[in-house]
Amino acid sequence: MKVIPTDIPDLFVLEPRIFTDSRGFFYESYNESTLRVNGINIDFVQDNQSYSTYGVLRGLHYQLHPYAQTKLVRVIRGRVLDVAVDLRKSSPTFGKHFSIELNADNKLQLLIPQGFAHGFVVLSEEADFLYKCDQYYNKASEGGILFNDPELNIDWKIPSSDIILSDKDAELPLLRDAVFNF
Repeated sequence: MKVIPTDIPDLFVLEPRIFTDSRGFFYESYNESTLRVNGINIDFVQDNQSYSTYGVLRGLHYQLHPYAQTKLVRVIRGRVLDVAVDLRKSSPTFGKHFSIELNADNKLQLLIPQGFAHGFVVLSEEADFLYKCDQYYNKASEGGILFNDPELNIDWKIPSSDIILSDKDAELPLLRDAVFNF
């Protein structure tokens, strides 16, 4: 597995080595040792899975300290545009975002450290999205930023008229009004 740094410190793309033959494919989707060799020391405690249809946008979400979460995200069916926004106030890339298409074919993963807002939109008819977390979910610590905040200027790669939000996500604040402690 390759650990590929992005332009945002501590945010990594993981590219597995895929073995394909006439029977199908095999790949290692997680290897703690590989991450540790690359200076990434995370103890994951929870796995989550979501199913969504085209246009569903989940995000941009985060958990406040002391329940902030590192996430390792991937898609096992379909395609999504995955987005991470740096909310670490002391970071030189504060307020910057990184986006990548994760899909069942490329099998890429995104390692999103604590201190980031995260979201994704489904680009295919359906998608199954998996992620590991290093902290348990805590409802009282949840936070978020409105997906179409003009300050972030995220291109979600689908028409805005196709975006489907939960009522909660539609009410999220702009970055300038959001509460976070990173």
